[in-house]
Amino acid sequence: MKKLFIFIIISTISIVGYSQRGFKKNYEVVYSLGATNFLGELGGANRIGTNGLRDFDFPFIKPCGGIGYRYKMKRTSAIKGNLYLGFLGGNDNLTKEYARNNRNLNFRAFVTELSCQYEYMFMKERKGHRYNLRGIHGWKNIALESYFFAGVGGFYFHSKGKYNGMMYSLKPLHTEGEGLLPTRKKYSSFQPCIPLGIGFKYAINRDWFLGLEIGIRKTFTDYIDDVSQTYVDPALLENVSPNSPKLANPTNNSAGYPEMTAPGMQRGDPRDKDAYIFGVITLYYKLKKGLSLPKF
Repeated sequence: MKKLFIFIIISTISIVGYSQRGFKKNYEVVYSLGATNFLGELGGANRIGTNGLRDFDFPFIKPCGGIGYRYKMKRTSAIKGNLYLGFLGGNDNLTKEYARNNRNLNFRAFVTELSCQYEYMFMKERKGHRYNLRGIHGWKNIALESYFFAGVGGFYFHSKGKYNGMMYSLKPLHTEGEGLLPTRKKYSSFQPCIPLGIGFKYAINRDWFLGLEIGIRKTFTDYIDDVSQTYVDPALLENVSPNSPKLANPTNNSAGYPEMTAPGMQRGDPRDKDAYIFGVITLYYKLKKGLSLPKF
């Protein structure tokens, strides 16, 4: 995982370095502000077995923000390095599906993501007349740029769960026996991700651009929400912490079936890895010289 972060950092530095060779105002600093949503075991739609965007959880839309550096290589392509900070969350209490509501698990996570993405413009900006003058013919200015993007990234997450009004870090509690059972390894809080999405960019003037970018992050972990496999014997977890069995199985038994949360019963679904969505409003500033930033 450390090698991945080093690769992303080097790639981002390369964007900066490459763009300094012959300056043509082709690179921009990017400010982002928006919202996130988590796609995993916790929260989601009022039914069981829903995956992907069908499991979008409106009550748990959380804030995010970031900064980036973008270099436009050609008229139809660009590369961008990003640093994002955001929150994710989910709560079984907010679903009406009886099995998930009975499970009664919840989490909140702070996420830091560093990524590098390639953008392909399927609708590109076109510069025409600077002013709209009557009787002057030629190209009209097209101020909108639309693109698909894909990339590689890494993120760090710190997940907490709430029990009796108190927040507890979940990873040290080994709630599914990770690191305690020989068949369940500890999971890492550093994970790779693949950003995929679409974006739009509108020219306010020659230096400033306003945009919208929506992307899903495919991950390779099922533990962002600390839920993946089956319940384990609470006696095993008591050796970790008195709070571990409580956070592992806080069931409210609302369905009247206590055996649903007995050791060995399903707690999550390891076949479907977690994912999350970033939807951000972007503000671009076209740099005039080197890395000089705008003066607000």
